[in-house]
Amino acid sequence: MAAASGRVLVVDDSEVIRQLIKVNLELEGFEVVTAADGAECLEVVRGVAPDVVTLDVVMPRLDGLRTAARLRASRDTAHLPIAIVSACTPADLERGESVGVDGYLAKPFDPAELVALVRRLRASAGPGGRRFAYDFGSPPSAGPALAGPARAATQTPRDSALGEQAQELVRPDDPRP
Repeated sequence: MAAASGRVLVVDDSEVIRQLIKVNLELEGFEVVTAADGAECLEVVRGVAPDVVTLDVVMPRLDGLRTAARLRASRDTAHLPIAIVSACTPADLERGESVGVDGYLAKPFDPAELVALVRRLRASAGPGGRRFAYDFGSPPSAGPALAGPARAATQTPRDSALGEQAQELVRPDDPRP
């Protein structure tokens, strides 16, 4: 049975990152199951029945974007909210949007941003819930999710259609304050 806050499947090839994400989510009441790559994710996802899946992009055997595409292609998992938690290139972000990724959080990340993103994605998955093509960090009222000296405002056509404000995104190669 899932914890009161929900169950999250965390997929990352780095054991350190998996444990960091796991600890931060468990401190907030989430039940967390981990997988070391996309292939393992696809093996365990149906048995785990997560409320949210977080994926790294660069992983052995099956990368995060191909994993997201396979999750979306299956009727059993097509509904799952998927967040990319990775240091991505702009091309990765575009590919993620094209396969139906719901959120993105850049590494290194603030643990509070991770928890907020997972909570929003879990809440958006219910009946009548709203799904976002990308949800960069905090909701607009909480300020910019990702900040740095070189900022690029990113807004997808779907965000515009939904009336969402653009969130700021720091490129993975930009220094962080």
